[in-house]
Amino acid sequence: MMAFTTRCLKNGLPNRLVSLVLAILVGFVGAVMAQPSSQETPSLRLERLDEGLWLSTQLAFELPPVVEDALLKGIPIYFVAQADLLRERWYWTNKKVASVKRSNRLSYHPLTRRWRINVVSGETGDTSQGLALNQNFESLDEALTTIRRIFRWKIANLADLEPSSTYEVDFLFQLDVNQLPRPLQIGTLGQSDWIVSRRMIQALGPESSK
Repeated sequence: MMAFTTRCLKNGLPNRLVSLVLAILVGFVGAVMAQPSSQETPSLRLERLDEGLWLSTQLAFELPPVVEDALLKGIPIYFVAQADLLRERWYWTNKKVASVKRSNRLSYHPLTRRWRINVVSGETGDTSQGLALNQNFESLDEALTTIRRIFRWKIANLADLEPSSTYEVDFLFQLDVNQLPRPLQIGTLGQSDWIVSRRMIQALGPESSK
């Protein structure tokens, strides 16, 4: 009986197993290839236009439930974007040539059931330069779509760049827990649910000669 069973495993079963395994593998590969590319790492687009260096990017993130809950309770949330332009130096550390920052203040108004974004250039809370953006939205998704998209943000003047030098742009976007009410700041210490952060570093080569 043992010899008979062994011959069956060798002669008939392997073909069916191979076919089944191949079908599973093909289905798995197809499922992986069909997955959306939302998990791809976003990149920076850097443009030299109108005497300035401009940055564009499309961020991908979702709000943790605790952050959305705080918004619904009337607590504003701040998202801060910062871009540093560094000139590469082979003999020393890179030199910071320019640095810009802007803050997105996201809030919810229960009475009107509308979402509001205020964008301030410079240090968070510094309104000396005025509001660059002040918009209302019907839904949180609409507001987040605006926050996630950064289009042609001027991060340096072309006069600050040497045409033959190589630079590096260090971009950081994060939820600023330091702008939360003090009791909530203490409660978020060590809580990963309050971490929303994206960082990208991209090289900027010498200006091409025309």
